[in-house]
Formats: sequence, structure tokens, C-alpha cells
Amino acid sequence: MTIPDNSSAKRATVRIPTASGDTIEAWVYLPEGSGPHPAVVMAHGIGGIKAGGLAPFAERFREEGFAAIAFDYRNFGGSGGQPREVLSVPRQRADYSTVIGWAVEQPSIDPRQIIAWGTSFAGMHIIELAVSDTRLAAAVAQAPLTDGLAAAMMSPLKNGSRLFGLALLDRLGSLFGRQPVYIPGHGKPGDLSMGSTPDGPFGEKLMTPKDGTRWYDRVAARSLLSFSWRRPVRRAASVRVPLLLVVPEADAIAPVPAALEVARKAPGAELFRSAGGHYDVYEGGASFANVLRTEVDFLHRHAKTAAQKAS
Repeated sequence: MTIPDNSSAKRATVRIPTASGDTIEAWVYLPEGSGPHPAVVMAHGIGGIKAGGLAPFAERFREEGFAAIAFDYRNFGGSGGQPREVLSVPRQRADYSTVIGWAVEQPSIDPRQIIAWGTSFAGMHIIELAVSDTRLAAAVAQAPLTDGLAAAMMSPLKNGSRLFGLALLDRLGSLFGRQPVYIPGHGKPGDLSMGSTPDGPFGEKLMTPKDGTRWYDRVAARSLLSFSWRRPVRRAASVRVPLLLVVPEADAIAPVPAALEVARKAPGAELFRSAGGHYDVYEGGASFANVLRTEVDFLHRHAKTAAQKAS
């Protein structure tokens, strides 16, 4: 499906087909002018949806002359796929690849200037894409999760054991066709949730869609088995494109040492340390303005460089 020809609309909704038959729902923000425009392909973190926190970034990128394509992974948000809220790292990475491929084919988008952008859990995918996807001009990883094992070890032992037990139980149930056992996405310290941190309630508030889109804020427990052992930090030295890492000073969810290791080892990586915690990078957080300014500067520099190299 191509972008609807409606130049008066700031945002269009498209459904992108996948090999599984389920469609990916994406919001496309097109800047003024005929293009072709550089483009930013965007996705959210664990249990999130595009309606929760991506629009302020996408709208600013559009104002700066970039097409922004924010999408929901299959099984989440407005995209197809059953059961709901079941996370699969290979499936989510395939969804990024599918949306990038769709963007490359659009006449209003410059295929030489495609930038992958991901926040929180999507940092796992961004590092892998920056290593392997030759269609990219650059990549941005914001408050990124780059080491699943290190993230699992950040959880208190009691909670971690309970979560792992639920994951195994849910996985076993899936073999018999049972519905998922769900874990809340946010909570206070001591709660059984994916993000039981002091800033969990603050994060839940910022991630709740402001447009009324329904959001369940949950993830199937079996999802933990898909990513806890994945460690893209180990591939940092193989990154092929310019990479911006926005790493909070006090992130209680995504391990900071692993993200800093990526910044040290990835060739030509740029590092920005944002003030505050994991959620302060979003609109309503203490670092949003500085993060957005840093990302816009990076996008302009590297989209321009990609176009010059291709000409």
C-alpha cells in the first residue's frame, strides 16, 4: 500500500502487508513539498504502542523535513496478529525490516536516506539493524535496551524468579493452545510487572495515549523467554552506519553500562547522556527538549551525508 495522496493531512494511516498475512499499522507523517524526503522508521518499547509517546517525536521530525513512519509491531496496538501482546524478538525485527522495505518503495521517500529509530526495548532491534541492514543511512537508539541478560539481572531476585516461573508456565500453556498469562508493563518497586521501578507510575502516565487509543499496558509472560538471553551489545563493533545513542544518566530499566559499551565499541557512534531516568526522554520528561534537539541535529547531519555519498 502506498501513502494516500492527501497533502493537507499531517498524518496518514497505512496498513503494510507481511508474509504472515497480518498487517502492520503505521502512521505516516509527510513533510510539505513533493520530496523525495529522508525518512525515519520508528517503533516503541516493550508493551508500548505507537500512540503512546511517539507522536511528539514524529511531528517534530516532520517539521524538520523528514517523513516519519511510526508503526505498531504485529500483535500490538493497531496491527494484526494473535494472541495479543505476545512479544517475539525475531518477529519485531522482521517488522522493522518490512516497514523499511515499504518505505524504500514509496516515491515520496528517498531510499538513500532511511534512518531507523527505536526507543527502550526497540534498542535491541536498532543495534542489530545497524549491523545488518544495508538500506539504512543511520540509526538512533533512545534509552536503549542492549543487553537482555543484564536487564534481567537488574530485577530483584524474588521478582525475577516469579517472572521466570510465570514465563515458563505461560510457554507451557501455549503448547496446549491456552491464552497468555499477562504481566503488567509498569508498577512500583515490589510489584510483579515488567517495570517495577520508582519511576514506573511516571512512565505509565507518559506512555498512556493522549488520543484515547486503548492500551493494555501488558506483555504475555512467555515473551520473557524471547529476549532475556539476547545480547546485541556483543555486536557493537560490527555496526555499519552512524549511530546515535541517547543514554539516560539514571536508567533503572535499560542497563546503562551495556549502552555505554555499545557507544565505545560501535565505529563512529555518538553518545548523548540525557538527564534523569528512563522516561525523562519522552514529552513530559525532564530531558525531552534536549533529546529532541540532539536527535534532530543528528538526523540532519547524517541524512545530508548519505545523500551526498549517493550522488
